[in-house]
Amino acid sequence: MSALLKSDAEIAGSITCILCDVDGVMTDGRIIYDANGCETKQFHVKDGVAIKAWMRAGFQFGILTARKSPVVLRRAEELGVRHVRQGFEDKWPAAQQMLADMNTNHSEVCYIGDDLPDMPVMKRVPLAVTPADGAQDVRNLAHWILQRDGGRGAVRELVERLLRAKQRWEEHVPR
Repeated sequence: MSALLKSDAEIAGSITCILCDVDGVMTDGRIIYDANGCETKQFHVKDGVAIKAWMRAGFQFGILTARKSPVVLRRAEELGVRHVRQGFEDKWPAAQQMLADMNTNHSEVCYIGDDLPDMPVMKRVPLAVTPADGAQDVRNLAHWILQRDGGRGAVRELVERLLRAKQRWEEHVPR
């Protein structure tokens, strides 16, 4: 049965790990250099809240990006994300290594990406997700196309959808 025919609860049940691209997913995809040549990126605070909630719920989160940037390491450190791989044009071998480090099987993985380098991983996981503004080829491959654009709360939307389907979202809502 394809992911399109299953309920969110059925799909989310086996997902214990999210692997996430950066540019175009955690950010809006723009790369900005200041007058000194330093790279800057903008991250959405709601994505960070959701990533922390996912990990507090006992699930794994990893960042996998083709580019290298100290800004990504800083954001990962801020969020407590221990699994980060940068500089991998071919993302599938890097994903396999990351999953081995996490002691996680690819059958438990959700991957969120937005462009062509993400497709090799998306083809091999049970839940492939893209932001609303993902590239057309990626949108054609994705099981879920989110309503939010990359860098505009797409990761939050994904995490909240998965945790709600697992009936685990409410434990993160203050009383």
